Amino acid sequence: MGDISKKGRMLGGLWGAIVGDALGVPVEFKGRDARAEDPVTDMRGYGTFSLPPGSWSDDSSLMLCTAEGLLEGFDADQIGKLFVRWFAEGYRTPHGITFDIGMGTRQAISRMQSGTTARMAGGDEESNNGNGSLMRILPVALYGSVMSEEEMLRCAREASSITHRHPRAMMACGIYCLMIRALLEGRSPRVAYQYSMEQARRHYNVKPFREEVPNFGRLLLGDIDSLPEDAIASDGYVLHTLEAAVWCFLNTGSYREAVLKAVNLGWDTDTTAIVTGGLAGVHYGLDAVPQDWRDTIVRKEDIGALFEKFVETIKTA
Repeated sequence: MGDISKKGRMLGGLWGAIVGDALGVPVEFKGRDARAEDPVTDMRGYGTFSLPPGSWSDDSSLMLCTAEGLLEGFDADQIGKLFVRWFAEGYRTPHGITFDIGMGTRQAISRMQSGTTARMAGGDEESNNGNGSLMRILPVALYGSVMSEEEMLRCAREASSITHRHPRAMMACGIYCLMIRALLEGRSPRVAYQYSMEQARRHYNVKPFREEVPNFGRLLLGDIDSLPEDAIASDGYVLHTLEAAVWCFLNTGSYREAVLKAVNLGWDTDTTAIVTGGLAGVHYGLDAVPQDWRDTIVRKEDIGALFEKFVETIKTA
């Protein structure tokens, strides 16, 4: 995989994420037993939200807003304004309406509408550890790839804080960013995983993150992929989503296999698949994201233009 350009990896991650989301939308909230009986093998439509094939969820809408918000540099308030616009106007949605909004994200946006700064808008209680910041953090990881690891992780913390300000959610976003960074450098999945876990142990050996390290024990040990499927949860808890995405990525050999495995874990299918799709897309590159799936994505021209502009911005950041 070393012959894939950095641009090809970045575009692969972005397209891989939104395609993964769209694969998961029609079957969201259905359990693993339902997927065992009727596994997803291709792009579907309708289902849970009665939307046509290629429709993405709030996950990708907020990822797109994050990418747009980074075009002029990292500014949490600018990203937060776009989140408010998404919520109020249906901005960056496939069909002009918002749907399936997480409670933590809804509450944070309400705070911003009332004047709270973006960095302070997210809830910081232990109950505020849904996956609503992890699902959209990929552009921050890509943007931060030209920074030091410390600066990238600071941006990840601030970006997470817009909707999820608990140290656990911020740490999950940072660990994902470290892994994306390692994959962008052309490391193999296993080497990227083990290297990023080593870096995470180093960076997060400080308060308030040190107290969170035991919660990430299964990941940080470096052998999450050895666990059986029934040990991997796929609900909306940020730690479960991160574990599931890394597990799917490490236990498959292609982009297609990775995102389909993520969707077929059931439950929070769109988010597990968008996070997995980012990892797999960066590693395998844009050409590995099936063209027919990309062609199905609603508003693909608008999305493609944003992705190209965003990646060009990173080159000059």
